[in-house]
Amino acid sequence: MNRLNQSPIKNTMGGVFIHVTDLKKSVEWYGNILGFQPDFIHVHSPVYNIPITGTTSLTLDDHAFDPTFIHSPSPNPIFNFLVEDIDVAYDFIKSNDIEIVREIERVGENFAWFNFKDPDGNIIMACTC
Repeated sequence: MNRLNQSPIKNTMGGVFIHVTDLKKSVEWYGNILGFQPDFIHVHSPVYNIPITGTTSLTLDDHAFDPTFIHSPSPNPIFNFLVEDIDVAYDFIKSNDIEIVREIERVGENFAWFNFKDPDGNIIMACTC
């Protein structure tokens, strides 16, 4: 049996960074879809940490101190939000006039997902647990 070499990198996700162009607008948008009211007194460039349940953090970064940064969103999902009911989540996103870029796909009875865009064109997936 081969033993893996010990690595100084932990097998744990620390955080996800989302690159945005308007920090306050993005904080408001994520607050709306995640169901929290942002305290805009604490929203300051260059980053804002979205309150997330769990051990992985979600940070919005507007690169205010990086004049060489060029925003270029990925055409593929950069992460997913877990949902219990894909149809309810889809209707919620649609009712908030958020662009759906991939319709609901289902695999078996319990697994489904769809993709949508944030205000900066970042692709996010909603996926059943």
